[in-house]
Amino acid sequence: MLHTAPSILCVTDRTLCPEHFLSQISRIAAAGPAGVILREKDLCESAYRALAAQVLSLCRQHQVPCILHTFPSSARALGATALHLPLPLLRAMPKEERAAFSSLGTSCHSVAEALEARALGATYLLAGHIFDTSCKPGLPGRGLDFLAQVCAAVPLPVYAIGGIKINEKQLQEVMDCGAKGGCIMSGMMQL
Repeated sequence: MLHTAPSILCVTDRTLCPEHFLSQISRIAAAGPAGVILREKDLCESAYRALAAQVLSLCRQHQVPCILHTFPSSARALGATALHLPLPLLRAMPKEERAAFSSLGTSCHSVAEALEARALGATYLLAGHIFDTSCKPGLPGRGLDFLAQVCAAVPLPVYAIGGIKINEKQLQEVMDCGAKGGCIMSGMMQL
C-alpha cells in the first residue's frame, strides 16, 4: 500500500474496523494516502463532530488531508477546509457557504451529475460505483467506460469508488481512464 498511497483516498466506515478505529486511522494516515474522508453516516452531528476532532488531529500529525462529510457547520467549527457532501446537500448549500472550503467534493453517478457538481463549485469528484461491491449488493458496477466518460467531461480530479482494491493493477486501470486515483473503504478499514 505504501507506494500507491498517494493515489488512494481512504473512505471510513468504523463498523468495518476490527480493531480500535482511531488506531486504524493513525496507521492509514502514516501510510500517506491522498486523503481520508471521514464518512460515518450513522452518527448524529454532535457525535460526528467529536469523532472528527480526533481524526482531524491524527491526520494533521501525518500531514494528510482530512475531508469531513455531510456537516458543513461542524467542519467550519473544527477549522476544516475540506468537505465532501452528497450531491443533494451540495445543491442546497448557499454559494457563499461553499466558498468557505478550499476542497469541496461530491459523488456522481452520471456525466450529467459530474457537470452539475462542477457548476456548483466542486473541486473534486468521486465517480461510482465502478466495480461490483458488497456495499451495493445486486447492483452491477458502472465500469471503466463510465469512469473514462466522467473524467473526460470535467477538468476536475476524479477518484473512482466502488469495489476498488488495494492493488497496483486495478489502480492503474482507473488511472488509465483519467482518474487521479481510487477510493478504498473496506480494504483500508480492515488493513
